[in-house]
Amino acid sequence: MMIRKPAGRPMGDTEYLLEQWGWWRMDGMGVPGYTSPTFALMRQVMPQASSSKSYCITDDWAILIDSAVSKLAHRDQQMGEIIWLYFGAKWPMARVGKHYGISEGKTRELARAGAAWIDCAINFLRVAA
Repeated sequence: MMIRKPAGRPMGDTEYLLEQWGWWRMDGMGVPGYTSPTFALMRQVMPQASSSKSYCITDDWAILIDSAVSKLAHRDQQMGEIIWLYFGAKWPMARVGKHYGISEGKTRELARAGAAWIDCAINFLRVAA
């Protein structure tokens, strides 16, 4: 199985948050849903195991990361899309590079720069916490 950390180096806090945001996003946690009242009553009669997963990121942080990725994509489209594809869509870095016609190394540089930009964008909350 391929690991998502290059050369076994530890991920930074922001990259870890981006990884968790990607899993949160892939499971559709940020998408509002609708449950009919009849279905809710049926579930109360026949209790089932919880289908919700526990993440290492709260909804508030995930929404903040989502907003920062969106702002980055607006500011620098390629860098934002690389962050989106690598962390959000879980594409391998080589595939992301091939999609843009650049080397995997250059793609990693852009992903690191994007993660640094997002780190600066969300830093005000870390300071407040």
